Amino acid sequence: MATLLDYCSLVRSKNAGPFTLTFDFMCRDQHTYEALTNTAILNRALFAGLFNTSEHEIQVVNHPLALAVKVSLPRPCVQGDLHDSDCYAGQQYAPLMELRLPELP
Repeated sequence: MATLLDYCSLVRSKNAGPFTLTFDFMCRDQHTYEALTNTAILNRALFAGLFNTSEHEIQVVNHPLALAVKVSLPRPCVQGDLHDSDCYAGQQYAPLMELRLPELP
């Protein structure tokens, strides 16, 4: 089995304002981008389960010209809140690194 790092040259999470969390999955080349998007693993249900939010609040956008997939969703708590454990949201991608994907064709 493969991981996201087999498909992507960059996987990151970050703030998209104080209320929104965003993830970027940037692929190495056209082949890996198509393979990643064909798996359909980066979907609303996955992020809803990981971040305990409604699928209707999650946006998944494929960017074929950039060879990237972007996912945005509400932050679990507002940036800077007393319960906010990752103010810049730079560590929120960590659970995704254990995802198992099919080997690259």
